[in-house]
Amino acid sequence: MKKEDTPHVTAALVELAQHIQTSYPGVRILLEPAVARAVHASLPAPVYALPPQHADQASVLTEHVDLIATLGGDGTILHAASLFAAARRVPPILAFSMGTLGFLGEWKFAEYKRAFREVYMSGASLEQRMDRAAVNGGGGGGAVAAPSPQHDDDPWAMDRGKFMGANRQARILLRQRLKVSVHPPSSSTSTPTALDTASPSLSSPLRTPLYALNEVILHRGSAPHLTNISITVNGRHLTDAIADGLIIASPTGSTAYSLSAGGSIVHPLVPALLLTPICPRSLSFRPLVLPAAAEVRLRVSEQNRSKGVDVSVDGVRISGGEGAGCGEGEGGLPRGWEVRVQGEDVGLLGEGECLGGVPSVVRGTMGAERGEDHWVGGLNGLLKFNYPFGEGV
Repeated sequence: MKKEDTPHVTAALVELAQHIQTSYPGVRILLEPAVARAVHASLPAPVYALPPQHADQASVLTEHVDLIATLGGDGTILHAASLFAAARRVPPILAFSMGTLGFLGEWKFAEYKRAFREVYMSGASLEQRMDRAAVNGGGGGGAVAAPSPQHDDDPWAMDRGKFMGANRQARILLRQRLKVSVHPPSSSTSTPTALDTASPSLSSPLRTPLYALNEVILHRGSAPHLTNISITVNGRHLTDAIADGLIIASPTGSTAYSLSAGGSIVHPLVPALLLTPICPRSLSFRPLVLPAAAEVRLRVSEQNRSKGVDVSVDGVRISGGEGAGCGEGEGGLPRGWEVRVQGEDVGLLGEGECLGGVPSVVRGTMGAERGEDHWVGGLNGLLKFNYPFGEGV
């Protein structure tokens, strides 16, 4: 995946693809259709294009994709993760920071040869991987050894996993996602209903939940009135929020929109979810940090003055329609409908694969021991955490 309309990123993609096809001929490259058409003539071997978007896209991609490389910023990572929004398993993401902010990007593009080699060569046996796996917190994020694909024509197969050992630097940070479902007023005990990722509309739901990497947002949109949303936590009514909107964010999303709205910053290894109001009418409505296992229900109140409330999952707006009971031009979640959000369960499968979460390739523990914690570095370098100001600085 690459950032759109950026010639230098396109050139970097060609360089990376040429290196992979030359040095790792057993690896097959899958690109988005427009990108594949633009770069295939510059590559020594054929590339494949992603299938057209459809309801089963996530399952098709999960079956054929073993590793995702992104070249861009945080938006590119979110776009890659959104392709698996309806899937329980997401391939590891190797993110090269080439965007505007790049808080989630772990690697500089100049390191692409070393980064890809360390991911690819970390293919130790199952026993080695599981012995060195470190999963932190039940239901939360964790760091485990990076899995890698298997191919019969792999010239590196005899060496993979033999010399990296416990000190190898390619590690996996499991970023917990949010499990999101949407329910009509009559479905308090029915099967959860989620929105169709191929054509997001409340009138054409899927029977599986969606998963958000950053956040779920309920917002008044272009309506002139504040939203009125009833909030329930684990079956107990918390409050009726009158505000521009509400954000439920994951720890990864705590440094995105939630942070701009005054929410807390949470380390990605903390199993939690954040409830952050957007411009609430009450000055005493403070952001909350809840356990990841807590089920939060956000129901559009019957007293909501507009007919619909905008809903977006990782920046993708979900629009309503006639089947959702909204009037013409008033898309969104109608009165009485509710969004249910809960932290996704994450862990390891028997084959050393990750179940749940978004596996992000990060630097190993050796870098952390030298103080090279990417998350702390991002707070200081990118977000200017506690940055002094005034004269004499």
